[in-house]
Amino acid sequence: MPLLLLLLAPLFLRPLGAGGAQTPNATSEGCQIIHPPWEGGIRYRGLTRDQVKAINFLPVDYEIEYVCRGEREVVGPKVRKCLANGSWTDMDTPSRCVRICSKSYLTLENGKVFLTGGDLPALDGARVDFRCDPDFHLVGSSRSICSQGQWSTPKPHCQERRAVYIGALFPMSGGWPGGQACQPAVEMALEDVNSRRDILPDYELKLIHHDSKCDPGQATKYLYELLYNDPIKIILMPGCSSVSTLVAEAARMWNLIVLSYGSSSPALSNRQRFPTFFRTHPSATLHNPTRVKLFEKWGWKKIATIQQTTEVFTSTLDDLEERVKEAGIEITFRQSFFSDPAVPVKNLKRQDARIIVGLFYETEARKVFCEVYKERLFGKKYVWFLIGWYADNWFKIYDPSINCTVDEMTEAVEGHITTEIVMLNPANTRSISNMTSQEFVEKLTKRLKRHPEETGGFQEAPLAYDAIWALALALNKTSGGGGRSGVRLEDFNYNNQTITDQIYRAMNSSSFEGVSGHVVFDASGSRMAWTLIEQLQGGSYKKIGYYDSTKDDLSWSKTDKWIGGSPPADQTLVIKTFRFLSQKLFISVSVLSSLGIVLAVVCLSFNIYNSHVRYIQNSQPNLNNLTAVGCSLALAAVFPLGLDGYHIGRNQFPFVCQARLWLLGLGFSLGYGSMFTKIWWVHTVFTKKEEKKEWRKTLEPWKLYATVGLLVGMDVLTLAIWQIVDPLHRTIETFAKEEPKEDIDVSILPQLEHCSSRKMNTWLGEGPLSIADVSTEKINDHRAVGMAIYNVAVLCLITAPVTMILSSQQDAAFAFASLAIVFSSYITLVVLFVPKMRRLITRGEWQSEAQDTMKTGSSTNNNEEEKSRLLEKENRELEKIIAEKEERVSELRHQLQSRQQLRSRRHPPTPPDPSGGLPRGPPEPPDRLSCDGSRVHLLYK
Repeated sequence: MPLLLLLLAPLFLRPLGAGGAQTPNATSEGCQIIHPPWEGGIRYRGLTRDQVKAINFLPVDYEIEYVCRGEREVVGPKVRKCLANGSWTDMDTPSRCVRICSKSYLTLENGKVFLTGGDLPALDGARVDFRCDPDFHLVGSSRSICSQGQWSTPKPHCQERRAVYIGALFPMSGGWPGGQACQPAVEMALEDVNSRRDILPDYELKLIHHDSKCDPGQATKYLYELLYNDPIKIILMPGCSSVSTLVAEAARMWNLIVLSYGSSSPALSNRQRFPTFFRTHPSATLHNPTRVKLFEKWGWKKIATIQQTTEVFTSTLDDLEERVKEAGIEITFRQSFFSDPAVPVKNLKRQDARIIVGLFYETEARKVFCEVYKERLFGKKYVWFLIGWYADNWFKIYDPSINCTVDEMTEAVEGHITTEIVMLNPANTRSISNMTSQEFVEKLTKRLKRHPEETGGFQEAPLAYDAIWALALALNKTSGGGGRSGVRLEDFNYNNQTITDQIYRAMNSSSFEGVSGHVVFDASGSRMAWTLIEQLQGGSYKKIGYYDSTKDDLSWSKTDKWIGGSPPADQTLVIKTFRFLSQKLFISVSVLSSLGIVLAVVCLSFNIYNSHVRYIQNSQPNLNNLTAVGCSLALAAVFPLGLDGYHIGRNQFPFVCQARLWLLGLGFSLGYGSMFTKIWWVHTVFTKKEEKKEWRKTLEPWKLYATVGLLVGMDVLTLAIWQIVDPLHRTIETFAKEEPKEDIDVSILPQLEHCSSRKMNTWLGEGPLSIADVSTEKINDHRAVGMAIYNVAVLCLITAPVTMILSSQQDAAFAFASLAIVFSSYITLVVLFVPKMRRLITRGEWQSEAQDTMKTGSSTNNNEEEKSRLLEKENRELEKIIAEKEERVSELRHQLQSRQQLRSRRHPPTPPDPSGGLPRGPPEPPDRLSCDGSRVHLLYK
């Protein structure tokens, strides 16, 4: 020791530098003494306390050691050494004395402790995290921080967790094999929930499940096992609407809440029937507002539907029918099937359905589209709306129940539209599980045993995942999690209505962000969500839009593609085309009619010019003039009869109809009424009694004119009443649709214009006409008139029914009707006027009776008429003589009879002659007053 002090003496005599650091000139003399840290000291080897106080420097290679008092530990270099340059080692790192926390926190029974921010022992600033072993839950804080020798929280402990059981039915096969992806999603959610210390800390959710095969019968069996076998289930989780309906109806009797992850039937929204039912899968009716919005977007007013006969699809379709009716859209055809869709698909094809909504399960969808391919009910003319929760490759899955290839099925389903609930949050935000939607998909994909496209229910998996979180949050609220007082979930049994009511209220108030989006239930227990719109393009589904029905907001991406380049029409585009009259036929008949009018004018002029000729006078020329005028009007009716939409507009059509009626009616009345008048009076004269013939044979012209006027007046009155009460108007006759030669989505609808009225009646009058083989001094052409009438009547009788039969064939009907008018007029004019012209031309009888007498002294026609009058006068005188002679013969016969009676009294009767003759007696001489009647007849002759 004296030697050490001797060596250190030069150093001790030097003053200390400022702040305890060595001075620059102390490089070779040693290191300056360092002050000890707070709550600690420095141990100087070989020196006492007094010696340390007596010196200022320590020699090179001298070591000092830091020590702390109490429950403190040195933080930083614990030992420093004096270097030759006069500095201590590690002077850039200070040495401090800090408190240490209790080492008991570094171990945890039935759990593990993870120390961060320090080494053992735990120093100030160290952090420990506590984790319990499986089947245990942590009671207390899961993290504690050491600060100033104290842990920030009391030490927790691991307590065995009480199990809460969930009974689930997953359809691993059947109509909707959604359990293939939903079951792994539920298991993943249970792991995440059970790992959380802030949710159900005293409980562990456990799953007991069965395969329902989406079959209510199979589900009934497993529901019985879940209810009657221990342990008690606090909630039931079915999938598939038919199974959920069964479970939800039974659950109310067992005081059980039902939470479905994959049921879309609208019937399940009935709170009176299913009072404890909730579902994270929205109702299928949520698709309908989206469908109606798309119908309106693309301008479709007519749709057809085909559904599988199940409650979920029937109720969905009923809701759709009400919604489209409110939107002014019509469901023109509705088909349903139980197992075989062949006939309904054929009916859709026959009814020309274009926009078709299909509601059926995935297995039935393959059957439907196999029939769709056979009926060619796909392509650019058709759009199918399907449910979006099928597997992405549902049409490629092998199905022994159909006989269509994958290529045929792919061709049949191309371009169809699907509407599905947004089941995966499109915004990549963190959910309550601290996962984004994409992270969830990646995690679930790793968990699955096969490709997601081949896994049923992959799209609904986020709903199943969020269903567990909704249940966990509701149970956590019910059990008093988060510091609130609650009930003991382990006390639940099937008779405990109180706990069921609390779970119901907690579920009803659920609101959180899940991987499927914001989770909230409406008053009926159904999830409210957006709708995703997809289209199958090139064999894969592409997103083309979203629809928020609560805000009527359609977000459109404009990525829709159509086979024909644009959305098809909701029905075959019908092009209305009118069948117009052949212009060649119209012109030809018009030429004939014009020639007929010219002929009528010639005949009329001829008759007027020669009206002073006795032969013309004896034929009642005024009536013949009316006949010519009537034929002209009838021929003029041919022109409006051939006018149609090719020549005139719609507004002018009623006037053309009236022109047809009036021209033809007045023409017939004038033309054939005047001829009928002649025949009628001839018929009247020679069908009366013999004694009235003399009075009837002298016809007065005014009677003929009055008769014609009466007929024309009746016709005018009838036409006027017809026009006022039930006028003719334009009507359209529609024919069967015709397919165009080009491959375009249109049909030709031929139409034909007609003139008709509400009560279109045709009056055809026919009376027996008898032409007497007589002659009157007032009418000498009655035979020609009769022949004309008969020819015209026969022609009309033939033409009228044929025209009615051919009314739908405009060319044939016009040809028959117009040619009948033309030929009738021609026959009338030729028969009535041509003989007169011929007689006057060939016989030269152009002069009047006065002129003929001045030139010849007599008239041939007058001589014949004079002879006829003389013979008639002589016959009348002979008739008087015969009447007197017959009266005389009658008196003589009376006298003879009186004499014979007187003679028979005087003489006995003579026996009769054996030969059977009269009694014999002397013949009496003939009376000189008797006359032979044969002579009288000879005189007549």
